[in-house]
Amino acid sequence: MNPVYFVVGITTIFIVVMTTRYYRRKQFDNQPFPEAWNEALHKNMPIYSNLPNTLQVQLQQLVKAFIRDKKFYGCDGLVITDEIKVTIAGGACLLVLNRPTNDFYQLYHILVYPSSFIASREEHGAGGVVSQKDTGLLGESWSQGKVILSWDDVLRGGKNFSDGQNVVLHEFAHQLDQESGSTNGAPLLGVASSYQRWACVLSKEYERMQGGSKGVVDQYGATNPAEFFAVVTETFFERPVQLKNKHPALFEEMKTFYAVDPSDWIL
Repeated sequence: MNPVYFVVGITTIFIVVMTTRYYRRKQFDNQPFPEAWNEALHKNMPIYSNLPNTLQVQLQQLVKAFIRDKKFYGCDGLVITDEIKVTIAGGACLLVLNRPTNDFYQLYHILVYPSSFIASREEHGAGGVVSQKDTGLLGESWSQGKVILSWDDVLRGGKNFSDGQNVVLHEFAHQLDQESGSTNGAPLLGVASSYQRWACVLSKEYERMQGGSKGVVDQYGATNPAEFFAVVTETFFERPVQLKNKHPALFEEMKTFYAVDPSDWIL
């Protein structure tokens, strides 16, 4: 085969594929938000009903893009439905309202178990002995573009939006953290001056928690800076008034980063 014809053929196929993909994507984006999806958000994430209309509309567009671009997989026999996709996407996209975002660009796969799942972990003991330990988990966030969730706990966290416990908010906060290239509790903040203020406020609060100080933030946040950021995210969205009253500087940092004030959503 003439190399020129081969290159032209490959180029033509590429153009056709990309053009088809573009128009399918455009067609999907232009479709109205399905009423069944809207009902799922109202049912499984009641805080959605408290959002102002502008944020509801914005969240709908983010949910559509999320479902369009991410792949969902059912595990242990769970069949993935639109309700599962919409509920998970709704919780995740609360974190990117009002923010210039790439929509979790490093995330490709969401694995969903019916309930808590078992993960095997290596433990290093005395003398360098390595053993395997099985641990029950509600969710995990991997830097390799994957989030794993328990559907039972997704529902529990979405419907009880006041206890500071929300596996979707927690794991997708880790995804935002990982976008900086390191899971260390310091997500992409923009201007350099923001990092200094962020480090000052969060380090002080983290050290207080490690010292045994108890407040509205769950003590699991004392595990490491990455977990602290994820747990504070849960608290910021689910218990904003308490966080603002007890940890005003921390609340303001989270408010600046997430570009919303969830205390406005409390009716």
